[in-house]
Amino acid sequence: MYEAVHAHPDGQSTAARFAATADRYGYDGVVVRADDARPDYGSLRDSLAVDVVDAAEIVAEDPQHASGAVGNARTKHTVVIVAGGTNALNRFAVEQARVDVLARPFEGSNGGTDGGNGGRTARNGSADGDVNHVLAKAARDNDVRIEVNLGPVLRSRGGTRVRHLTKLRKLKRILDHYDAPYVVSANPTSHLELRAPREVAAVGEEIGLGREWTREGLDEWGRLVARNRERLSESFIAPGVERGRYEEDD
Repeated sequence: MYEAVHAHPDGQSTAARFAATADRYGYDGVVVRADDARPDYGSLRDSLAVDVVDAAEIVAEDPQHASGAVGNARTKHTVVIVAGGTNALNRFAVEQARVDVLARPFEGSNGGTDGGNGGRTARNGSADGDVNHVLAKAARDNDVRIEVNLGPVLRSRGGTRVRHLTKLRKLKRILDHYDAPYVVSANPTSHLELRAPREVAAVGEEIGLGREWTREGLDEWGRLVARNRERLSESFIAPGVERGRYEEDD
């Protein structure tokens, strides 16, 4: 299982600290979604028993600004994530086959660490993002995973937590009905906010998402990483088509 983390300078802990903690908690890897962090991924993988994956999380005001950043990130990073939070950005992300994950689709503008939204400040203070059947079908057709963010469940309180729980349960129903791909994350900005896979699964069960359903969302990060690394290999041409040496018929 993998967790997707916000490393310094976007978050409070370095990629190395996240990776060491994730290793201790039993994760197979961490996806480092930091815009400005440049850790030595090769050295981290060699020195730790956990995979450390480079990712780009695109944070933009609107689809026009996001589009160019997605194209640039696709050629440089293993995983490309678009931070949602508005209907326009959500729709843009799920309609782009170049995008791997739509993150935090209804947490406003990804704002505020109090809500567990990756240390971002709200864009114009608004929170109008949603996921409906149209977006779910587009995500399925374009193989874009929608993130189920447990951060506000773990780190918010009162009405904010209640509203988020309602949205998560609705999101699960839509994802299941349209068989749309998804990932699960607690969106930690510090290694102190990391939770072991069994703890995340237990939270999922407690709030009505289901233990195994939640675990599947953690597993999906690893499947996504493996797929993308295969596609980035020199032998890959297209799904099901690779360069290689083939035996000739006698």
